[in-house]
Amino acid sequence: MWTAIVILLVVWAVLAVVGFVFEGLLWLTVIGVILFLGTLIVGVIRQRIRRNA
Repeated sequence: MWTAIVILLVVWAVLAVVGFVFEGLLWLTVIGVILFLGTLIVGVIRQRIRRNA
């Protein structure tokens, strides 16, 4: 599970960097940051649920 989350986080971070480097692809930065934060939040929530169960 954590392997998949880490892979997704790396992919989203790369998208954000590529979008930042190329000005015409600035929208990639926005999408990358949103997806990065969403994946991180989902991962933390799932871990907390498993700890409490």
